[in-house]
Amino acid sequence: MTVFLAWTSVPVPEGIPGPWRELRHAAPGLTFVDSDDTLSRVYHELKWSLADGTALVVAPLHELPKAKGLAPGTQAWLREHGRSSCPGGVTGG
Repeated sequence: MTVFLAWTSVPVPEGIPGPWRELRHAAPGLTFVDSDDTLSRVYHELKWSLADGTALVVAPLHELPKAKGLAPGTQAWLREHGRSSCPGGVTGG
């Protein structure tokens, strides 16, 4: 399992199908993705769900990011979902 960080210039639509177990909307334009699939597959599925010309960045997380001001529960979600994604487990916060 890998957790990916996705940033878009518009919100990712709710409930879209894709190669993920869960999408976690953390802030406007910022979504975390829990998936067993490749970076390329996650990127393309998100890209195809957005309007043409929408900015998009997708990257795998290898450590728990330092963050503040995110939606309630986001840090707990990252700790829970990131355990298998990060070598040695996720620490920090």
